[in-house]
Amino acid sequence: MSSTVNFNSYSTNPCIAILGVPFDNVSTMDAVSLVEQMVDSRHPHYFVTANVDFLVQAQEDIELRRILFDAHLVVCDGTPLIWASKMLGNPLPERVAGSDLVPLLIRIAAEKNYRLFFLGGTPESTSVALQNIRAQHPQILAEGYSPPFNKLLEMDHDEIKLRIQKFKPDLLFVSFGCPKQEKWIAMHYQSLGVPVSAGVGGTIDFLAGHLKRAPVLMQKTGTEWIFRLAQEPRRLFRRYVKDLWVFGWAILSQWWQLQFKRSKSLPAKVSAPVKSEADWQCIKLPEHLDMAAVRDDALLMDQILVDGRHCLLELEKVKFIDSTGVGFLIRLQKKVRTAGRELVLLSPSNVIMRALSLMQLQSFFASAPDFASAQQLLDIRAMERKEMVTANRTKWAESLVWQGEITAANAEDVWQQTATQLNATDSANKHVLIDLSHVRFIDSTGLGLMVRVKKASLRLGIRLEFTGTQSAVRNVLTLARLESFLLGEPK
Repeated sequence: MSSTVNFNSYSTNPCIAILGVPFDNVSTMDAVSLVEQMVDSRHPHYFVTANVDFLVQAQEDIELRRILFDAHLVVCDGTPLIWASKMLGNPLPERVAGSDLVPLLIRIAAEKNYRLFFLGGTPESTSVALQNIRAQHPQILAEGYSPPFNKLLEMDHDEIKLRIQKFKPDLLFVSFGCPKQEKWIAMHYQSLGVPVSAGVGGTIDFLAGHLKRAPVLMQKTGTEWIFRLAQEPRRLFRRYVKDLWVFGWAILSQWWQLQFKRSKSLPAKVSAPVKSEADWQCIKLPEHLDMAAVRDDALLMDQILVDGRHCLLELEKVKFIDSTGVGFLIRLQKKVRTAGRELVLLSPSNVIMRALSLMQLQSFFASAPDFASAQQLLDIRAMERKEMVTANRTKWAESLVWQGEITAANAEDVWQQTATQLNATDSANKHVLIDLSHVRFIDSTGLGLMVRVKKASLRLGIRLEFTGTQSAVRNVLTLARLESFLLGEPK
């Protein structure tokens, strides 16, 4: 996250994690101001207007969960999420609907000469939406493109990127539907040169007048879903039934574990540095990591971010954490990682691990039982960044080992190193193994890399096998339905 975007001036309450998604405690106008800061920074950002369906899909989709985790801004697009935040002790101020936020940003764009690009929707919807926008704001600079429908990895990404980069927008609104639009943005937002990207779902249809907003009373009372269901019953009925069931039970579980069991007697809420070395500092967090503690520790956390070293959080004595405490850990992890450093949970208590497990976040945090193990983990992470691909030749096959995370940030480097090894394969030994057992996470760009490597090996006459796939990687493969092609397994 760019340091020029300041969340602290907008709310007295910190963000709250709901089913593992960190919602920023901002109003609609706060969100508009933050997006303006993002545009002015000229650094790439993306924001998400998350509703209940996003959270339900993220329960089964680790890549979407990671995208929501890493987003520069997550706003609450659903009244049930407002209700849930109240249950969990950190009420969000209001619903920030994408269908309300986008028109406001369009108006700001017209006033400040921001350039807008709409990607997705049907050709008709995109064309009519642009006509309506230009009629309302004649001076606005806006373009759009509706690419042919295709699976995410089979889209003509180069053509789409070329159109966007040629127009040089300040705001990019993507309308492929969740999770496709979020995954497309995560694949490309860092390389497009666009300051702000966001998935907007059906907002293009609202702008085109093909879908109507519910009456204001229904929007305010949380019954807009009934109006939407009446307009699109075939598409939305099964989704709403599943969302209600999954979200309802998951929120009750989170409330029971992280709110209802709250201790009545609260000890002093104090965090303090306890130890430091040349490349890391250790901070001991209080026994109760709740909203009050997070507020009290705001200045100390700012000091952590200013410090140039890795951060170890001592959590052994933590006896209680609520949804705001988890939101704090997520926010800190994002900021530390954005600064190119590591956050390690040192000797996390059972309470911490249960909370992270409940929200399916345990794989998003590094942890170590003691200082020596933490130092070893930091050394390993540093080595992974330097050597993403290592090679080992055996009597039967060439063996390559991929390490760490394979994402949009490093996929091209991994490809270059892997392609070099493939081209140097012994002509008498056309068998190559790529070991994925040390890969913690892979996104759609990484998945596209696997497809690219597989196709290259076929052209070279090499028998290629991917081995040792971990659960996070397998989840991405399964949802993309590529197990058969990449792993030789049935779909």
